[in-house]
Amino acid sequence: MHGMKLGAQEVGRDDELRWLAALGVRSVCGPLPSRRLDERWSVEALAKLRTRIESFGIRLDMLPLPLGSVPVSQAEYPNILLGKSPERDREIDAVCRMIRNAGKAGIPALKYNLTLLGVVRTGSVRGRQGARYSAFDYSKLSPDGSLTEGSRLSPDEYWQRIAYFLQRVVPVAEKCKVRMACHPHDPAMPRDTGYRGIPTVLGSVEGLKRFVEIAASPYHGLNFCQGTVAEMLENPGREIFDVIRYFGSRRKIFNVHFRNIRGGFLNFAETFIDDGDVDMLRAMRAYKEVGYDGMLMPDHIPGLPDDPDGRIAEAYTYGCMQGLIAAVRAET
Repeated sequence: MHGMKLGAQEVGRDDELRWLAALGVRSVCGPLPSRRLDERWSVEALAKLRTRIESFGIRLDMLPLPLGSVPVSQAEYPNILLGKSPERDREIDAVCRMIRNAGKAGIPALKYNLTLLGVVRTGSVRGRQGARYSAFDYSKLSPDGSLTEGSRLSPDEYWQRIAYFLQRVVPVAEKCKVRMACHPHDPAMPRDTGYRGIPTVLGSVEGLKRFVEIAASPYHGLNFCQGTVAEMLENPGREIFDVIRYFGSRRKIFNVHFRNIRGGFLNFAETFIDDGDVDMLRAMRAYKEVGYDGMLMPDHIPGLPDDPDGRIAEAYTYGCMQGLIAAVRAET
């Protein structure tokens, strides 16, 4: 528990780092160096980035790989999931080079996605005093007539492509001592139909359990988005804590997106930390219980009127999280 800490994600500008340091942030996931393997992914450039961030009293604990939460049509390395060879092998080789360089530069973890659909939402709903809560209502999606690039994909085919990737990158990560943190599919879709011809195989707790078992390595785990996992559940306010315990006790939580929702499977809104269905103090206690010692960071922060850059909502969220961390730290 001693090491559990407030974090931030994909930040790297000096003004951002100065502001975060003032709020008590001591560890971050830095910015994406570049969308393709280039000189900014060199050992020298990564080490320089780490040194600059550390000059603000902040550790660079993680970087994002260019395997983001976008639809495959916008993906930096699309063939990893489209399964097209030999392009797929070249793309995986590029990812392996990034892992090696991150390790040599002293960066201990990388986060990534393995999504074909990207993050699907259906708009926003009104929160407290006009706050904008991003929302998803499966019944409001347009009919499933437009297939995702790559046509229809069976769950077995999707799993094969995920395993192909992991079998090649996890040994590299293990050798370089770089932890690989994968984000779940957001949001979960119906198990039988998926969406646009694609099943969300990492959109269920059972799928995430299968995922972490594909490669038996302490360097293979999850960017545990608590909000996304809550979206998979029928009753997040009751069920999320056992999910935290399952993955946390197995040391498969490498990073936490600490966010709350109202609703659940196929119909939810992303709320402020203190305005959803999950007791976030109880969630924080669950991370303490399993000995989680990494970053907890805000994610999908609601928007406020008259707060165009989001700084007010962001500062409020950091304050809530800092208070929760302090509260559980003080408990015996």
